Amino acid sequence: MKPRTATHLALALLVAAGLSVSPGSASAQSSTTRKAASANSSTAKKSGKKSARKTTSSRGRKKGQTAPTVDRVTQIQQALAKDGSYNGTPSGKWDDSTVAAMKKFQDAHGLNPSGKLDAKTLQQLGLGAQTAGVAPPMPPVSSSGSTSSSKTIARKQ
Repeated sequence: MKPRTATHLALALLVAAGLSVSPGSASAQSSTTRKAASANSSTAKKSGKKSARKTTSSRGRKKGQTAPTVDRVTQIQQALAKDGSYNGTPSGKWDDSTVAAMKKFQDAHGLNPSGKLDAKTLQQLGLGAQTAGVAPPMPPVSSSGSTSSSKTIARKQ
């Protein structure tokens, strides 16, 4: 098929897609689509070029928290043992005795005794950030945004 014919076919397809197509002409449209696809592939084969299609895998962020590492669980168990809530030897495994110790610790410190890790529990154990669980996260402050807002305030006064 000549490149000119393929171009005309592609333009006709674009025009047909832009217009409202009746249900009866759906079979004609699908055959036109198939012809255009075969024309494009045969043109690519003749020119020796590969198609420009890129296959990318979408690896978005996973929802939820990840499980703590063995080292982190060991740190938590050591902190619970130091408090007297955990009686075993720190193993790095999140088992039933760790959950029970976590519940005991949370109850003794006025926290929700769920047995699960949260920011306030880690903070009480001395393993969390000082600001964790205290207030909602704040967006980062950019230096250019703060200077323009201070100029705006100065103008208003």
